Amino acid sequence: MIGVELGHAFVEFPVFDAKSRSLKRRVLRSSGGTIRTGGKVPVVTALRDLTVSIEEGDRVGLVGHNGAGKSTLLRLLAGIYEPTRGSARRTGRVAPVFDLGFGFDPDSTGLENIVARGMFLGMSRRQMRARIAEVAEFSELGDYLRMPLRTYSTGMRVRLALGVVTSADPEILLLDEGIGAVDADFLVRARSRLHDLVDRCGVLVFASHTEELLLDLCDSALWLESGRVVRAGRADDVVAAYRCGGGRTHETSAAG
Repeated sequence: MIGVELGHAFVEFPVFDAKSRSLKRRVLRSSGGTIRTGGKVPVVTALRDLTVSIEEGDRVGLVGHNGAGKSTLLRLLAGIYEPTRGSARRTGRVAPVFDLGFGFDPDSTGLENIVARGMFLGMSRRQMRARIAEVAEFSELGDYLRMPLRTYSTGMRVRLALGVVTSADPEILLLDEGIGAVDADFLVRARSRLHDLVDRCGVLVFASHTEELLLDLCDSALWLESGRVVRAGRADDVVAAYRCGGGRTHETSAAG
């Protein structure tokens, strides 16, 4: 059965050559975790004692301020990071979408990048070739698809990336919000395709600062602070609690 399970999982990064307090402080700010300095090498704890079970059909949003651990959690779920303590188990094909531009080659054409990016998401070359016309129609890039990606504007790259991502058929979709540099009309169409994509996938985990979009796509949520889950439950309840808390840590028991 498709899903992901974490059992008392930690993700920790030793910081070698951290010889000054100022460096340690910079590392702490960038990771959002906590630093353990009892040994010779400082260790940043980015995720701390997470026990999470995500099953087929779940649509889970992640909320929390920058550095709370949302992106680290997505990378743990994807298998990019392995837990330094505890366990992580995945069942199903994972499609990580952390950066819409990741996997694109600036010297290759848009058409070539459609196939390459789709293969990165777990699709076959044949499957992506069959989807080229669909992606081309959605992106509205026309003859630009035969030009190198380095000639594209930021908005054009986002259009192409969204077209590719939303054409895939993932079992476990891990999405870090990256929608921005597109016009309003196109964004409406992109949301429609995102809904279709979410309907097709077995599991969705979506990290977003846009509450409206998160509530639109997700029915449950986790609130992260300093690498911990401080609240879990229905998406509207968790988002409301996070909004009232102003992003400050409130130790609460996870529910649901």
